[in-house]
This record gives sequence, structure tokens and C-alpha cells, in this order.
Amino acid sequence: MISAAVDSLQSPAGVPAGRPRRRRSRSSLLARGEPMLWLTGSALVCCVLLIISLLAWIAWNGFGTFWPQPVALVITHDGERFMGEITRTENAVADAETGATTGADRELIRTGNYELTGTHFHWVARGSIEHEDSPEWAVTIERLEWGRFYGFPEAYVYLRPVEVGAEEPPRVRAEAVLDGLKSAPGKKLQLLVARWVGGHEQEVLIDRDAVRSGDRVKAVAEVWLGRQRAWAEFQENHDRLRDLWRRKRELETGSGAETHRRLEEARLRLRQAELDFSPPPPWAEAYRALSEVRDAGDEAGVAELTGRLHAIEKEFGRPSPAFMEVVAAVEAEQKSAHADYAVLTGELQEFDRELQRHLLYLTTAQGKDKLLPLFEVVRAYRANQVGWVDRLGIYLSRWWEFLSDEPRESNFEGGVFPAIFGTVLMTLIMCLLVVPFGVLAALYLREYAVAGPVISIVRIAVNNLAGVPSIVFGVFGLGFFCYIIGGTIDDLFFAARQPQPTFGTGGLLWASLTLALLTLPVVIVATEEALSAVPNSLREGSYACGASKWQTIRRIVLPRAMPGIMTGAILAMARGAAEVAPLMLVGAVKLAPKLPVDTQFPFGLNRSFMHLGFHIYDLGFQSQNSEAAKPMVYTTTLLLIGIIFVLNLSAIWLRTRLQSKFVSHQF
Repeated sequence: MISAAVDSLQSPAGVPAGRPRRRRSRSSLLARGEPMLWLTGSALVCCVLLIISLLAWIAWNGFGTFWPQPVALVITHDGERFMGEITRTENAVADAETGATTGADRELIRTGNYELTGTHFHWVARGSIEHEDSPEWAVTIERLEWGRFYGFPEAYVYLRPVEVGAEEPPRVRAEAVLDGLKSAPGKKLQLLVARWVGGHEQEVLIDRDAVRSGDRVKAVAEVWLGRQRAWAEFQENHDRLRDLWRRKRELETGSGAETHRRLEEARLRLRQAELDFSPPPPWAEAYRALSEVRDAGDEAGVAELTGRLHAIEKEFGRPSPAFMEVVAAVEAEQKSAHADYAVLTGELQEFDRELQRHLLYLTTAQGKDKLLPLFEVVRAYRANQVGWVDRLGIYLSRWWEFLSDEPRESNFEGGVFPAIFGTVLMTLIMCLLVVPFGVLAALYLREYAVAGPVISIVRIAVNNLAGVPSIVFGVFGLGFFCYIIGGTIDDLFFAARQPQPTFGTGGLLWASLTLALLTLPVVIVATEEALSAVPNSLREGSYACGASKWQTIRRIVLPRAMPGIMTGAILAMARGAAEVAPLMLVGAVKLAPKLPVDTQFPFGLNRSFMHLGFHIYDLGFQSQNSEAAKPMVYTTTLLLIGIIFVLNLSAIWLRTRLQSKFVSHQF
């Protein structure tokens, strides 16, 4: 009875005595799979959303940069007039607690006309606007220099230059030209004179009766008046003059550059002969002076220095016959090059005379006048009168110009083709340098080296090298590649060019080597992982068949590790193509329209080059016109991402082909 009482006291209320207590099962929430599934999935979704948001923001701003915008004419209560594209608006923000407002309701207008106003943009408060309109004849003009121009076409001008002798005053000759011309309906005959206005000489169109004393008559102008007629004449002649300007540019960059190259090679040949044969220093000094005055066309100076050269030869002796043969060959080459250059100069002057004759006379919203040569106009359109089809055509033409042309206006207008070419070429050279060395280093570490403290230290050093800041690699590349290796190459092979460096300064080759060193740890680590993933049974089977170590590596290990090696190359390519800090020290420059490639040694490898990453940095932080450069930052970033994507996609396609060829399928 005593035991029954004890049992009744120990049993919980409502539970019969003598029945064993049932324990409640307890398990940790982390022991279940569902919470971790949701946690990891949510983290993945957040990462994907962040990446998509970033790419969408860049794409939205990048693709919208070149869409043509309408032009607005804004008149304030103070009578100020601003005309241009409204690029941004800001609204005042009110504090919910205090009711105070910060900021202001205002519009940012791209007014252009920098040479007349001294600014590209202007903020206008909305409260100060009295009237806002979209003028029918407002014209947007993109130019070679000074940025965009917004104005109204008032007249089309064709100039007839006044060429007179010393005995005939220009005004008399201009009057004779005027009397010989007849004005047709809608055309007016005027004079183009250079006149001092506000302390500056300006070109103005005036009637023959309005000539003042001090005016310098430059040309007789045939003027087609009226906006409709002026615009029609502009559209009829603009394409022809732009083609003429392109032909002139081709002559300058083709025949002109070739002539300069010939003269430079002749100079270097003579300099090398001086180093090889060591003529008397007084003779060499006198001959260099004679060459300078001969190039300048100073006949009196040539005669004087020729006599001086003969006197030096009598006193110090004539240089060796071999040296004089080189001098004769150099003089013949220089004479031929100068003759070709004189012919080229005449052709270029003919182009200039024709290009300078056709002008468009415009007025701004403030009433200022502007005479604009047609060849300087890259693109012009009536901003408020173009339809969607025409806007799409302008949009596509701007994209084509961006991808295929050279930059202009401090890089925030024009194209980026030199930067595209430099980025792709540098990335490809970097991959050709880093992949073989990285694969060979990884092969030794994984297949040949015996595990020990030295190999462990090497692996630790390689892993730590991946964490070194990129600017450190740039400093190393500048000191080691440019100054030490490049300076030694200049001393040994390019002594005639000294003190001007050939390889002793930043260039494409040194930039590629610096980035190859930067991405080398990525390739080594990825290749080691790929080699370790190849089963040892394949190696043992190859050895059992009598294959050597290298035969096993070449025929068994490397083919099956190739997809992993290509993964390392893809990672190295993506990192190297987007690096900027090292390139600022070893080769990338703000502007280098000449591509870093040549058909003659050293094939352009020593040239500085443009890079899209450095171009983005220059636009964002060094541009004098940050508002105009801001859209180009997004567009260039979008282009850089697209190029990296295409390069990586090509490498991934190659990796897939190798994987399907060498990696066996599992059944």
C-alpha cells in the first residue's frame, strides 16, 4: 500500500498510476531540410536579382544614350532664352515632420554652343520659366569640335576667296568679283570680312556698302536666304563635303603618314651611321644644321653651311667613304620624300579651299550669329520635326559611329574603336602569354614535383599572389618590364632612337605581360584542380601499357583536364580585360587614335593604346564636361561587358567542344 501511494504522488494529474511516462520528441529546426533549402534558395535569388538589377540599370542608361531628343526653347521671366535638350529634371523634397523643402524644381538643359556661351549645360528653375516651346526650325548639329550646336538655319553661304596681288587692294578686287556675279532669286551677294569686335577678330557677312575702315575683305559670299532654302542647300551638299573631308583624312593618315615614316627612317639611318662610323663631331654638327636649313628652304643658310662644311672637311678630314655612301643614300631618300610631301601638300590645300567655301549661317536663341563650315558637321537634323523612323536612323548611325570611329571632344563624343581594338588585342596577347606558363607551372607542381615544404611554400605563395592589389603589379611592370627590360632593349637594338624610348616606356607588350603576371595565379590554381580531378586509374593504366610520364600527361591527363584549364583561362580573361589600375602605368593612355599594330618591326607592340576600362575612368573622373560624359560612361560600360561576354562565350564554346571530345560519358 505504501508503494501504491508513492506511485500516486509521482504520477502527473490525470495520468493513471503505474503507466510509464511518454517523452515528447524534440528535434532542432536546423536538423530539418526545408529551412536550409529556403535559406540557400533565397540567397541565390538575392544574388541573381542584384546582378540582373545592375545589368538592367547599365543597359537602360547605355542603350538610351544615343536616342535623339527634342529641342526646347525656354524663356524665363527675366527675358533669358535657353534652347537645347532637357537632359534631367529635379524635384524639391519636402520633410514630412517640419514641412521644409530641400532642393529645387529645376531642369538641366544641354544648351551646347560652347564657343559662344562658355558652357555646355544650364540649370533653369521651373518657377522662373515664363514660356516653353518646341521651335519648328530648331536644329541639332553634332560637330567635329566644340560639341553640339543648337540654332536656326538662316542662310547657306558659298564663298569665292579674293586673291589679289600686292599692288591691288582686296576691296577693289572684291568689287570686281561682285560686279561679275549676278544675284538670282533668293540669293544675295555679300562680303565676308574680318572685323574686330569686342577685342577679338570675327568673320562677319556684310553688304558692300557696310564696309568699315579696318575691315579685312576675305571673300565674296553668295548667300541663299531663308530657312527652307538654306536647309535644302545644306542637305544637298553636306554628304558630298563630308566625303571630301574623308578623302583628305585618308591622304593625311595614308600618304602623309608614309612620307613622315620615310623621313624618320632616313634620319635614324643617318644617326645609326654616325654611331657606327663616328665622323668628326664638328662635321656631324655642321651637317645636322645644314639638313635643318635645307628642310626649311633657306637657300642663303644652305650656301653658308655648305661652305662651312667644306672648311671643316679640310681641317678635320672627310668622313669614311662608307659613311658618305650612307649620307648620299639618305639625302636621295629625303629629297624624294620631300618632293612627294610637296605634291601631297598641294592636294591637301585644294581640298581645304573647297571645304572652306561651303558654310551654314545660323542664329542662336540669344540672337548670336555663327558661320559653320559644312565639313565640320558630323550630323544635323531638325530635332522637333523628325519622326520615329528618322529617329531610329539617327540612333543607329550614332551607334555605328560609336563602334567604328575615333573619339573626339575629350572622348565624350565620337567613337571608341581604338579602345575596342586595344582592349581585345591586349586581352588576346595576355591569354597567349599566361595560359602556357600557367599550365606548365601547374603541371610541374601536380605531376612532377615531390610533396614537401618547398612545394607547399610555392603553393602558398601562388595563392597569396592572387590577393596582391593590382596597382602593385602595375608598379612592378613599370619598373621591371618598361625601365629594366625595355631600357636594355633600347640600348642594344635601338640606340639610334635615343633618347626617345622605343621599348623603355609603356606599351601594348608590357601591359599584356603585366596582366599575364596578374592573372597567372588564377590559371595555376584552376589547372591544378583540373589535373587533380583526372582519376589516377587512367595514369596507372597508361603506365601499364608502357607509356612514359610525358606521354601519359600529353595523351591522357591534359585532354581530360582541358575543360578545367579552359575555365581558368576564362576567369583570367574576364579579370584581365576589366583591369584598369595597372594599365595606367604600363601603356594605356587617354587618346591614341593610331592602332597598336604595324606591318614593320616591332609591329606596334611598343605603342601606347586605348582601353575601354581606362576610357570609362577618364570619362567619369577626368572629363571637363561631366554631364555630357555621364551617358557615355554607361554606354562604354555596357560595351565592355558585351566584349567580355563575347570573349568568354567563345572560350566556353571551345571548352564544350573539348569536353565532348575528350571526357568520356558515364553510363
